[in-house]
Amino acid sequence: ALLSSAPGYPLYGALAALSNATIAPYYLDEASGWSTSLDELERAYERSVTQLGATPRALVVINPGNPTGATLDRDALEAVVRFCQRRRLVLLADEVYQENVYAASPAPFVSFKKVVRDLKADDVALVSFHSVSKGFTGECGLRGGYLELCNVAPDVVSQLVKLASIALCSNVPGQIAVGLMVNPPNDGGAEAATYRADRDATLASLERRAQRIAAALNALPGVSCDGATGALYLFPNVELPERAVLEAHSRGLAPDAFYALNLLEHTGLVVVPGSGFGQREGTFHFRTTFLPPEGDIDGVLDRLGAFHHGFLAQFADEPADGAAAEETAPRGHEL
Repeated sequence: ALLSSAPGYPLYGALAALSNATIAPYYLDEASGWSTSLDELERAYERSVTQLGATPRALVVINPGNPTGATLDRDALEAVVRFCQRRRLVLLADEVYQENVYAASPAPFVSFKKVVRDLKADDVALVSFHSVSKGFTGECGLRGGYLELCNVAPDVVSQLVKLASIALCSNVPGQIAVGLMVNPPNDGGAEAATYRADRDATLASLERRAQRIAAALNALPGVSCDGATGALYLFPNVELPERAVLEAHSRGLAPDAFYALNLLEHTGLVVVPGSGFGQREGTFHFRTTFLPPEGDIDGVLDRLGAFHHGFLAQFADEPADGAAAEETAPRGHEL
């Protein structure tokens, strides 16, 4: 079995299914900023063994988080490494958002490799992932990345090299971008100064956008949203009216998927329902990026707010006369 976070990136579940493996979810703690709890990891491990009949062999941790936008502190990282050490698990460290860590983060980004080295946990097999596609360099456009193997047996490495050799590599621009990402200008010259200025301006803009969108979401009735400390996402909790939940079920949809589809149809805004990432029973979320240009944010938030108020009015227990999402949410262009 693969221990994978909920909410978490759906690709891991899909790859596990292709490998005929079992996904054993461990739930992140929303009340403490989407942290990873050692107690929850132990619960998920025991549940996998006793209820799913599958012994976990690996643990995947996404830091900074997708879809949550949360960043783990050093204590949490050490607890994860010790857990893998005790349970003899391969640690899969998805760290593709490591460049996107903001001032609101409780601590700077620390790689699992550093923690494994500092703890002298040489018996913990670690696979670290990084990508140009998810940080400020590629911004979800250029494609390229790599994985690094630490404390992995040579015969296993050779088999992974064989698998990699039969796959197509990323295109030339992607490979060049990865090279620039891992070896940025740092000679103190004009190129290094320009690089640092561009990097700092991009990250500062992303943080401003994240703060504005989080504040606007928290101002909406029935919505609560932790601010992003990393990555490119916000993952607000949305309290949906019972009538909306029943309507969604009558259409064979998850309630937050029903909300997201209505948002798309009435405003052109695209969000991803939390049910696609895994979430605790009875809670509803959606993932949004904070990538629209700063000059467009106010218009986006106006459309989102108008839709949300209209949706609540349409599905209120006692809807007001003539209240409907179609009447209160203006149409816009898909972003």
